[in-house]
Amino acid sequence: MNRVKRQQIFARLRDDNPHPETELNYSTPFELLVAVTLSAQSTDVGVNKATAKLFPVANTPEAIVALGVDGLKSYIKTLGLYNAKAANVYKACQMLVELHGSEIPANREALEALPGVGRKTANVVLNTAFRQPTMAVDTHIFRVANRTRIAPGKNVLEVEKKLLKFIPSEFLLDAHHWLILLGRYTCIARKPRCGACLIEDLCEFQNKTD
Repeated sequence: MNRVKRQQIFARLRDDNPHPETELNYSTPFELLVAVTLSAQSTDVGVNKATAKLFPVANTPEAIVALGVDGLKSYIKTLGLYNAKAANVYKACQMLVELHGSEIPANREALEALPGVGRKTANVVLNTAFRQPTMAVDTHIFRVANRTRIAPGKNVLEVEKKLLKFIPSEFLLDAHHWLILLGRYTCIARKPRCGACLIEDLCEFQNKTD
């Protein structure tokens, strides 16, 4: 995998989907933060169903604090780990009210200080809400980066750093979305759909499928 190939890969992904977006439904940075926090070990479809009921009732830190942990649980109980997620979101909302004037901070350190917000969640918020060139590496992106050899690495942090280093700067703001969609729908875990992949000829995966 070299610079020319990477340039061609991301040029094709951009041409196919010039304005990629997250599949989580949100309208404010706060809603995005909550949705991403809830998405751990849950599908975007499942999260969207829960937030479609939650956000019309409570879509600000103050409103969720007023709702309380048990009230929040009633809206997200269809999601895995909902007890822990409710506790974390509630505590994060308290911190946002007390420390940040109910605004979502646009820096990693402050985001990662919030309960339930790790590096990946912080990267999603920084990239999607604030358009910073960060790379949130989930299982899909980790798989695609290694399988294609775009940015092979032994762990998510190594892959994240290599992606930031190797992806041409003109593509960096949207690369997270392109890679996640590629991994979710084409370069799937069990049997990648190589024959339907628009970068098949550029990918360096050795065991391609028809």
